[in-house]
Amino acid sequence: MLVLWAAAGVALAVSLVVDRGKSFVALKRAGKRFVSILGPLLLMLVALVIVLHLLPEETISTYLTQQNTFAGVLIGLFMGSVAMLPGFIAFPLGGLLRQAGVPYMVISAFTSTLMMVGFLTFPIERGYFGTRVALVRNVVCFGIAIAVALVTGLFFGEVF
Repeated sequence: MLVLWAAAGVALAVSLVVDRGKSFVALKRAGKRFVSILGPLLLMLVALVIVLHLLPEETISTYLTQQNTFAGVLIGLFMGSVAMLPGFIAFPLGGLLRQAGVPYMVISAFTSTLMMVGFLTFPIERGYFGTRVALVRNVVCFGIAIAVALVTGLFFGEVF
């Protein structure tokens, strides 16, 4: 992450040297854009906290460790689509789920949809990209998550 901050700082410095006026206009636009997205972002974070409170880790692992891997994958796909967590929380959670006995295929479905499919972020996406693009993006990402889960299941011998 530090590398990204450094690269952004270097790019900003170069931009300021090349054209100071345009750089300040760009920073002003970026600031306005950030302020405009701050409200929906905070609303999404509040919704995330509520969902995580209603679905604690124990509940998640209980439903995902069922004997029927197919049912576990479906539950994982659904739960991951509804919740939304950043990668630095989602992947350690996947490790904890694995320690609790959740199959790799289910963890793959859960974390893939957790990172890619955004039921809670759909209103924000719709506002910026339009309903069609947001819907297509979420459907395609859901399909990719299913494919990733199946490949993971094949790789670890959990399918067939």
